[in-house]
Amino acid sequence: MALACGIVGLPNVGKSTLFNALSGTALAAAANYPFCTIEPNRAIVPVPDPRLHTLASLVAAQHKQPPEKITPTTLTIVDIAGLVRGAHAGQGLGNQFLAHIREVQAILHVLRCFEDPDVVHVEGGPDPLRDRDIVDTELQLKDLETIDKVLPRVEREAKLAAHTEAAFRLAVLQKARGHLSAGQNLRALALSEEEKAVLAELHLLTLKPVLYVANIDEGSLPGGNALSQAVQRHAAAEGAECLVLSAALEAQLATLSPQEQEEFLQLYGLEEPALPQLIRKAYQLLGLITFFTAGPKEVRAWTIRRGTKAPQAAGRIHSDMERGFIRAEVMGWEDYVRYGGEEGARAAGRLRLEGRDYEIQEGDVVYFRFAV
Repeated sequence: MALACGIVGLPNVGKSTLFNALSGTALAAAANYPFCTIEPNRAIVPVPDPRLHTLASLVAAQHKQPPEKITPTTLTIVDIAGLVRGAHAGQGLGNQFLAHIREVQAILHVLRCFEDPDVVHVEGGPDPLRDRDIVDTELQLKDLETIDKVLPRVEREAKLAAHTEAAFRLAVLQKARGHLSAGQNLRALALSEEEKAVLAELHLLTLKPVLYVANIDEGSLPGGNALSQAVQRHAAAEGAECLVLSAALEAQLATLSPQEQEEFLQLYGLEEPALPQLIRKAYQLLGLITFFTAGPKEVRAWTIRRGTKAPQAAGRIHSDMERGFIRAEVMGWEDYVRYGGEEGARAAGRLRLEGRDYEIQEGDVVYFRFAV
């Protein structure tokens, strides 16, 4: 799926370092000066999922040989240029920055939570909540600008008695404008599905879901520090997710062998790298779930939106499968594992036949029947 999370934040907060760690490359330049990143870098990263290898083991046991391929699902990560005050009016790389945010579906907002006199901070020193407010204000002002461009036309249309739809759109836009004018993000505004549909047409920036990433120094591991704890409290109050990590450490870990990683993690009192957690949280932030197909040729994870029905899920594999959909043979993840694979689940009566209206659930193991 062409779904992407954008890494955003002020310059020199660790965005490019985090991107390089996520991508396992050095695609993004990471340097001690503002606007080191100009054009956005993109990477397709696998979503870590231990269930995939459990499935592969069960398939191998059933067919007396391992599957030919094991294919994880993936997520696109975009490293976007740093933002500064006045970005909505074109300051810094503002217009480019905001246009690139418009293209992603969710935001990974990196906040600097470490002191380092050798790393320049455009605001003079680290204060993650201030930095968060700067970015949010710029996004809010850009959203206000977007709404103000369409309001006059919608107002004219709403004056015509026959245009009841325009009157509804006008009410929604005015509601959103009032919320933004009060310094609030639109994702915090209570909206009906119909109201969301009106605003979705404008691709507004503050409607996008956000995951806060508190970037700490290695010395503050594993518990974080006062700055990261302030971010965590703010995220909890906002109802948002927050992940505390050291981008510099994660970048180092990404270059090590599994054994070296384990030794490194023990040194810092960590159970696992933060990057798998970040990728999983970003995946969930986009409202995505995973289903599986499992056989001797390939064990594979597939990405779909939550609420996707069986024919459309089949279409993720191939468009012919959606057009010719007959039924889905479905086993829940727990049943597939509990009964040792497809044959055991079938024998235990845990394989279900589902039709066109079935919504695929997280972890379903599915075989699609279709007519060619």
